[in-house]
Order: sequence, then C-alpha cells, then structure tokens
Amino acid sequence: MHLRDLAQFLAELSENNNRAWFVMNKPRYDILRGEFLDLVTGLIPQITAFDPAIAGCNPKKALFRINRDMRFSHDKTPYKTFFSASITSSGLKKPSQGGGPSYYFQINSQGKMLLAAGEWLPPADRLRAIRQRIVDEPASFNKILKSKKIAEQFGGLQEEGKLKRPPKGFDAEEPMIESLKLKHFIVWREASIHGLMPEVLVKELVTGFKAAQPLVTWLREIRTPVAPDVA
Repeated sequence: MHLRDLAQFLAELSENNNRAWFVMNKPRYDILRGEFLDLVTGLIPQITAFDPAIAGCNPKKALFRINRDMRFSHDKTPYKTFFSASITSSGLKKPSQGGGPSYYFQINSQGKMLLAAGEWLPPADRLRAIRQRIVDEPASFNKILKSKKIAEQFGGLQEEGKLKRPPKGFDAEEPMIESLKLKHFIVWREASIHGLMPEVLVKELVTGFKAAQPLVTWLREIRTPVAPDVA
C-alpha cells in the first residue's frame, strides 16, 4: 500500500470533489483501491488469530464505497474523502444489515488514520438489548471498562452523544446507569500515517484491534430479540 500516494489522492479529491475530476483520475483510484483491498485481505487473517469469528469475512464486502449517499444530506459533494473498511464476523458492514460490532478503520485526506472497534449507533432494539445485558451482567461489562489494554490504546469507551437522563425503561438508581446512558459502545483513536511504512500501519491496527477484541466479542454475544409476526 502506497500510503503517501493515497493521502495525496484524497487531498486532491477533497479540493476537487466533482465527477469530472474523479473520472479523469479514476486510474489512480483503481490502483489505490486495489492496494487497500490487499491491505484488508492481509489484515483479516491477523485478526482471525485472536478472533476466529472473523475468518469468514469477505474483504471485498468489508470495503466501503467511495460514493456518498447524498439523498438526505445538505452536502452534495459526490465522493468521500477517505478510504474505509469494516471487518465483521458476518462480513456485513452495518448493524442494520446484521453486521453488528466490527473492527473499523479509515484513512482520510489529512493523512490520518482512525482506528475503531465496537458498535456505533446501534438501532433501538439492539441498543436496548445491549443495555439490558449491562444490567443483567454488570461484572462482565465492568471488566471491559477496567481493561488496561483498552485504556492504554484508546483511553476508554467514547461518550459522544451520551444521554443526560436515564434511558426510557431503566431505573435512575441502577448502579450501571452511567454506562446505560451511552448511545455508542465503541473505542477509537487517531494516528498520523505520514512517514509510516505499511507494515507499521498494519501492526498498529492489529495491536489496537487485539486490545478491543473483548469489547467486540462481548457485543457479538448479545442476540437482539426478533419481534413476533403480527397476524
């Protein structure tokens, strides 16, 4: 993976985010996309070494498209200015597709890598199931919260968007109430890729994902109840 070339391409794309420029530079994109796919393909077996459930992940399905969904956005630029991938046990990218918790990373036009693991904005039924397991099994979740490896790599779970009040249906006096207020169950950190060799980048990803594996596995063990059919 030519990281400098990728960062340069994305930086130029951010300044020329239009179809004409992209079509002119499509050969560059195709090469970089292929290299990114190779990186993800080589990453999956290394994650599988500590999380065997990942073995069946299809690297092609793990990659996100560069085209933006503009239907409900005020931003009408047609392309994302980052490459990204989500590695899951199901091979699907989004919880709504059944993908659930994942190992995610992206490289953006500023030459920064975002490394994340867990579950971002789970849908309502899934979120309630996660919260209920926290109430039912506080010790198992506290073990994750107190993980030294997670603290060293990420500092702890992200609290962006955390509720100010207890979620509906949960007692304000519940001992785990602060954890129940979370809307995401995810860890992440950023790092610069400038001057980084591809093998060092992969090592950083593997180290971070391995530290977050207990969180991903804990979330994966939760089965979201299926609503009964209404006659």
